[in-house]
Amino acid sequence: MPDSADAATHIASGKVRELYELDSERLLLVASDRISVFDVVLPTEIPDKGRVLTGLSGFWFARTRELCPNHLLALRPDGRSTECRRLEMLPVECVVRGYLAGSGWKDYQRTGATSGHALPAGLLESQQLPEPIFTPATKATSGHDENITREQAATLVGPDVLAEIERLSIALYRFGAEHAAARGIILADTKFELGRDPDGQLVLGDEALTPDSSRFWPADGYEPGRPQASFDKQYVRDYAEALGWDKTHPGPELPGEVVAGTRARYVEAFERITGIAFDAYLADPNVVRR
Repeated sequence: MPDSADAATHIASGKVRELYELDSERLLLVASDRISVFDVVLPTEIPDKGRVLTGLSGFWFARTRELCPNHLLALRPDGRSTECRRLEMLPVECVVRGYLAGSGWKDYQRTGATSGHALPAGLLESQQLPEPIFTPATKATSGHDENITREQAATLVGPDVLAEIERLSIALYRFGAEHAAARGIILADTKFELGRDPDGQLVLGDEALTPDSSRFWPADGYEPGRPQASFDKQYVRDYAEALGWDKTHPGPELPGEVVAGTRARYVEAFERITGIAFDAYLADPNVVRR
């Protein structure tokens, strides 16, 4: 148990985070340095990855709370732990795509659509979409999340709630994309998780606009028609796929150069987006909330 979780009760483990109960109203989320690709946690960790995720989430939570309230109460001095409000999480992943990549591109190649959105013919891989689109997905307790249509999502949360989480998710994406663009980064797509607080209000939870939940591309090398260089874990996905791995447990060990390259990409994303030196965050995590 990490020092930051002393006097807390461990209640769950995710692919990346450990979850502790502080009391009936508060949870402690501890972001590890684990990395998962294709929903498999790899045996090799990426140093400081959990701190990057925590710091970036804290940065975005502080700047988007007027758009949507969030669960963050406090950042702990270790830089990887957050005290959060307890929420009842919704059973859908709120994915927003501004560009055609990943599973959205694969869906489009097969059907000309993704998550029920019929898209123009002739789009290229990585091409910007006419408008950002909301493409919900299931939350898989094991295996892979799966893209679903808005109609399927409506059966899970109800049509009124779906309309509201779509509105909030697209507003959050647009805010993040505009901020990132001013710093030379394209936010291709991202995933949010929303829940309800005890008053029934929709609240942003989990993480926000991090390299684990988003595709960040350097704008100066962007070219539609091919995969893009990235500041996210696509670098590790590409390495793992090139091995011929069957995407089942256990995943491959990562060599030192892939570990170092991945850490460098995460830290660069943090520094470019926040304008804050990563060492300054390590010295005082609350610098991202000012």
